[in-house]
Amino acid sequence: MQVAVIGAGYVGLATAVGLSSLGHDVAVGERSAERVEMLRSGRSPIFEPELLAMLRVGSEAGRLSFHTSNVDAAAGAEVVFLAVPTPQGEDGAADTSIVYAVLEEIAGSLRDGALVALKSTVPVGSVSKVQAMLDEQGAHATVVSNPEFLREGSAISDFLHPDRIVIGTDDQRAAEIMIELYRELQAPIVVTDPISSEMVKYAANAFLATRITFANAVARLCEAVGADVKDVLLGMGYDSRIGFHFFNPGPGFGGSCFPKDTNALVAVAEAAGYDFALLKSVIRINDLQRSHVVTHVRKGAGGTLRGRVVGMWGLAFKAGTDDTRSSPALAIAERLIEEGCVLRAHDPQATVSMHGLSQVDTPLEAVRGADVLLITTEWPDYQSVDLHEVARLMSGDSVVDARNLLDPDAVRRLGLRYQGIGR
Repeated sequence: MQVAVIGAGYVGLATAVGLSSLGHDVAVGERSAERVEMLRSGRSPIFEPELLAMLRVGSEAGRLSFHTSNVDAAAGAEVVFLAVPTPQGEDGAADTSIVYAVLEEIAGSLRDGALVALKSTVPVGSVSKVQAMLDEQGAHATVVSNPEFLREGSAISDFLHPDRIVIGTDDQRAAEIMIELYRELQAPIVVTDPISSEMVKYAANAFLATRITFANAVARLCEAVGADVKDVLLGMGYDSRIGFHFFNPGPGFGGSCFPKDTNALVAVAEAAGYDFALLKSVIRINDLQRSHVVTHVRKGAGGTLRGRVVGMWGLAFKAGTDDTRSSPALAIAERLIEEGCVLRAHDPQATVSMHGLSQVDTPLEAVRGADVLLITTEWPDYQSVDLHEVARLMSGDSVVDARNLLDPDAVRRLGLRYQGIGR
């Protein structure tokens, strides 16, 4: 099938290389000439496991092409996926200005009978609005909702082995085309109306964010009563009704989806006249979790952060990605710097530019002369760092493990003080 994907970010690239691996011919539209040049030369502008290898295979097979013109990419495609950013606006709702700008750009180049599939997370009711816009411009195309459920760090695996595929359309022909597109994937396919499909994405992310927040709330209580949150959640997770996914305490959720989508769903609810008090609490508690981590660091530094040296392990919002959008680590870093600490940070993939933060090349460089070691991203690399060297290089003796990554007993045996989340 001839397919176009507009947008070469995490979602767009994973979708494009995934579809090309299924045998489809995929043209990717991306306005950044620098990014297109990288992709054409077999390099990926983002870090995502398996993506680079599949990108090269698809390109060499002639099933994957990259264009700086969205019009050129969309022309002749049977299905055009929109995978462009929908950032959070000032009112909390998703900003769809890029979506509509792209649609206005490509409307005249769409072939008769083409499908426009919205991968971007868009407000509820967007399919009908986009359809009306295309109709006004004389495009004979059908708009469908096809939300993505890809996790950064495992996006390729998630595309090839999805838990489900959701298609939102009232058009039988459109549903059949989308089902055929994904025929090679062994996954349940949910065909529903567009509004329900759009709600699935928001509700799913809000629920996962709520699970993480519940784990953090239980962790706070465990600290207060002297319980070990790891054992508590382990005992809960074996209940098949609960499970273990997205049930780890830490510095709070972040990334490009959960913060944006929880706020967007609150905005959707408010527009519909419903006070989503539960989700508002989730957002508030998540922000408080950052402050809670800072409190632990301040305590570990002796009650004040001014002039203290903090070595930070992790900048990405989670392991397996170089994405720092809405990263808890960066939110915490900003607060630490505001309180006057000297901050040295390491991350194996992510790079940031922040006033007051020095990024170093190795985990051990980050802890040299540090009063406190703070772990903010759960990179497996950090579990293999020689803790004897950590203890030798540090000036202080405090380890704040905001990901519960290290063995507390192993840390304490070296004469260091260990503070995890909920333990």
